[in-house]
Amino acid sequence: MRILLTNDDGVHAPGLKVLEAIARTLSDDIWIVAPSEEQSGAGHSLTLTRPLRIRKHGEKHYSVTGTPTDAVMMAVGHLMKDCKPDLVLSGVNRGANLAEDVTYSGTVSAAMEGAISGIRSIALSQVYSKEGMGDTVPFACAEAWGEKVLRPLIAQPANARMLINVNFPAIDPAAVKGIRVVRQGFHDVDRTQIIESTDPRGYRYYWFGLGSSGAAPEGTDLEAIRDGYITVTPLHYDLTHDASLAGLADAFV
Repeated sequence: MRILLTNDDGVHAPGLKVLEAIARTLSDDIWIVAPSEEQSGAGHSLTLTRPLRIRKHGEKHYSVTGTPTDAVMMAVGHLMKDCKPDLVLSGVNRGANLAEDVTYSGTVSAAMEGAISGIRSIALSQVYSKEGMGDTVPFACAEAWGEKVLRPLIAQPANARMLINVNFPAIDPAAVKGIRVVRQGFHDVDRTQIIESTDPRGYRYYWFGLGSSGAAPEGTDLEAIRDGYITVTPLHYDLTHDASLAGLADAFV
């Protein structure tokens, strides 16, 4: 099995090394094609206004000066065009990708691009317990449970146009209660924080941040993570709201 690894935290991110270790328990044919720099929050963006550059870091190990989507497209359409992957793994992301945050996530979007290309694709993220941890975010839960989660998923029949989103809770691996297959949740509060400050020249600047998640609806990824479970959520990139089709059609009769 040929596996493509990518992420949105950049080619040198600790989580990518964790993912490589997990992937090597599944196969010895591992390719890495990841963004050269961190691209958190890039979503499913594609670079169209500047050229992309590829740097080779080792055998089957590359970085791309672009987004996670760029990296997957460059891997599938160029670097691996004659030996396409059987599986795309994206992550392990530093931080949660739960509820509607999947729409911002470069990690999830890289897996989505793999799915669009017809390749089985899985995004993996490690939740952390508090802000400001930087490179000290512990990946112990992902390290201990990654293979246990991936093997059953890979054994399932392939499902076209679908990807899997996995999140590991921010707890000791021994405290994990199990693995739950759950639906995508939705945060019930506006968590956006706009942090304002002033640079050394006296000009104002702003950072976006995210606050606490609020309630965790029953049966969702938010609830399962809160309760100490690893979450597995099937996602698809068909954004059609089927329940509205008939009503909207009637408006134009």
